[in-house]
Amino acid sequence: MTDLVTGADGIRRCAWAGADAEYQRYHDEEWGTALHGDRRLFEKMSLEGFQAGLAWITILRKRPRFREVFHDFDPAVVAAFGPDDVERLMQDAGIIRNRAKIEAVIGNAGLLERMADGELDALMWSFAPVAHTPPRTFAEVPTVTAESTALSTELRRRGFRFVGPTTMYALMQSAGMVDDHVAGCWRAEA
Repeated sequence: MTDLVTGADGIRRCAWAGADAEYQRYHDEEWGTALHGDRRLFEKMSLEGFQAGLAWITILRKRPRFREVFHDFDPAVVAAFGPDDVERLMQDAGIIRNRAKIEAVIGNAGLLERMADGELDALMWSFAPVAHTPPRTFAEVPTVTAESTALSTELRRRGFRFVGPTTMYALMQSAGMVDDHVAGCWRAEA
């Protein structure tokens, strides 16, 4: 994989953004941009969990339906889901129909409901690296770091599921806790 791709618009981006318009929009507007708020981070955690073993573009394309069926990731609503809701979601082709992942989102919502307002945000951001050197090449981008492992360990200790170290590093990248836009990408230079 080359490190950069130049889009039809003449903009140089990280190569993973490719030529897909939705991927380019996500790269340009979301990935690596600081994201705060318990509810938004709960959504990000949930979607990253659903992504495990799949391509992110699959989740991105299904995100509107995920938002719809999980009531915009309102933890109070999702925490109240029961067995009938799980079965309803298992029949919905608009999302990833994985029982363990669906049940994890519901369980994680219940855990978030028991946390103080702003606690998830503060917890997650407390693991953001103090110093992070943006990568020069795609080969320098890690999949796991000491910080993502520590965040995963703490979330698991609190009972959260589908929050492994690789999944948490992906969250750290997408939520702007680290900036992994490679050198030469317009976002790395912005």
